[in-house]
Amino acid sequence: MRMLDELHLRFPTFGTRGLRRLLKREQGLNVGRKRLRRLMRLAHISALRPRPRTSAPGKGHRIYPYLLRGVAVTRPNQVWCADITYIPMPRGYCYLVAVMDWYSRKVLGWELSTTMDTAFCLRAFRSAVATAGRAPEIMNTDQGSQFTSTDWIREMKQHEGLKISMDGTGRWVDNVFIERLWWSLKYEDVYLKSYETPRETGRGVGAWLERYNTERPHSSIGDRTPDEAYFGIEAESKWRAA
Repeated sequence: MRMLDELHLRFPTFGTRGLRRLLKREQGLNVGRKRLRRLMRLAHISALRPRPRTSAPGKGHRIYPYLLRGVAVTRPNQVWCADITYIPMPRGYCYLVAVMDWYSRKVLGWELSTTMDTAFCLRAFRSAVATAGRAPEIMNTDQGSQFTSTDWIREMKQHEGLKISMDGTGRWVDNVFIERLWWSLKYEDVYLKSYETPRETGRGVGAWLERYNTERPHSSIGDRTPDEAYFGIEAESKWRAA
């Protein structure tokens, strides 16, 4: 699963065929596609390409339409997104969910769990609401069972004016901001430090996300950090130049 996770970050559009070839070429492993599918589901990995669904919804769960086609995201708290990723450890693994503000790329809330259930997603969302002091205008997720569950939808509907949006056919690209976050987190922190326990992982990931929000500039938001973009502050270099 660790190998699959690294290969997926390097080749995010590869499915079981491509990953099988890479595992054989780079690691000398001959793994069947059936096993790869099972491990990819366990690691919450799927190829990034246009497809009918981004994740499997729960049985009987309602799917909401995608609301962001042609929408210009111009301000903080207009659109949030949430996603889950797999975090490997030497003895086991856990899952990380993050809630990100689309406009500023700021991570507003996150949670770590050893199980991929709805409860830790709700805790991350509530943490984001507490950080922002409000809910977003639009909450966008994939169609995974956590985000189509009754508990998640009920939580969204408690916030007046919040609209629920879910990635649909061919909309994999809308998750690219948070996919970049996962790539940076894993290559700059998780893979380098090989955390031993969920508690140690939580401390390390939390410290990295704090630096990401406060210190890491992004060219797409005017060379500002996510915090600067979220709070409407000019980049520090511009202040010094003035």
